[in-house]
Amino acid sequence: MTANTIEFEDNRALAEIVGPHSRNLAVIERAFGIEIHHRGNILTLQGEDDAVGRGMETLTTLREREAKGRPIEQGDVEGAIRFANEPKRDVSAPAAPPNPTGVEIHTRKRIIEPRSPRQAAYIDALLNDTLTFGIGPAGTGKSYLAVAAGVAAFLEKRVDRIILSRPAVEAGERLGFLPGDLKEKVDPYLRPLYDALHDTLGGEQTAKFLESGVFEVAPLAFMRGRTLANAFVVLDEAQNCTRMQMKMFLTRLGENSQMAVTGDPTQVDLPRGETSGLQEAVDIIEGIADTSVIRFTDTDVVRHPMVSRIVKAYDKLDAQRGERHDRR
Repeated sequence: MTANTIEFEDNRALAEIVGPHSRNLAVIERAFGIEIHHRGNILTLQGEDDAVGRGMETLTTLREREAKGRPIEQGDVEGAIRFANEPKRDVSAPAAPPNPTGVEIHTRKRIIEPRSPRQAAYIDALLNDTLTFGIGPAGTGKSYLAVAAGVAAFLEKRVDRIILSRPAVEAGERLGFLPGDLKEKVDPYLRPLYDALHDTLGGEQTAKFLESGVFEVAPLAFMRGRTLANAFVVLDEAQNCTRMQMKMFLTRLGENSQMAVTGDPTQVDLPRGETSGLQEAVDIIEGIADTSVIRFTDTDVVRHPMVSRIVKAYDKLDAQRGERHDRR
């Protein structure tokens, strides 16, 4: 057992880190199995050496975040815990800085920082590589970060337009029975992509760019025969692409463009007997220069903590049934 202390000169900063009713401290205590005592402007951590070291690293991360003037939400606390939990050096060494890679996405409404080491690698790939695959379970930020990276590229004038697409596969519902024309039928299915645009750019600006055609949100079938140049292109729910659809999409890549492909191989909604093109594309393309494949796991889920537990429960059931899912 060991004890370590961290002192704060700014009580306002301390209050932000501690959270309402010491909520953030309780989250850190549960994560590492330690006790944190708050007295005056000093926090004292008690527990096993390794756990205390990781708790100190988490608090240091939050302290650095607060010093930048950025709010500390529950997701930021959980993100700092994920970074501290990564296997690494002797925790008796000086704590690593928050977001050690320094990658972040700048949009009009917010600065988006990674909340797990894999998110950091994913953001780095989205900012620097021509083609990036983000593969893994729901709630890991695959789609949101890809759209945000596209918004950042557009605002920095690295591309002239953003194109967001999904294969229009019916996930247990019949689109044909929905009222309205094709756009009205498909728009609700594409709503998560619209939501990401609104969250990073704002509703008014998003509507303006959508109306002008600078931003395009469309079913995958609309990509056939086109060359997508000077654009940031996102294909979401790619596990529902057939082999031919995936090849068609990837070969649309034009000059000065970037592509991000996201999907969860465990949630394929294709008709029985139809092969998903996502895993095949990864197998073919992984290792090619200027491409990246980031594989997320349940430990990267950044939605409500319950989502991570749900993913684990389904994985356990699949394993019991003898199903094999690639979660490398």
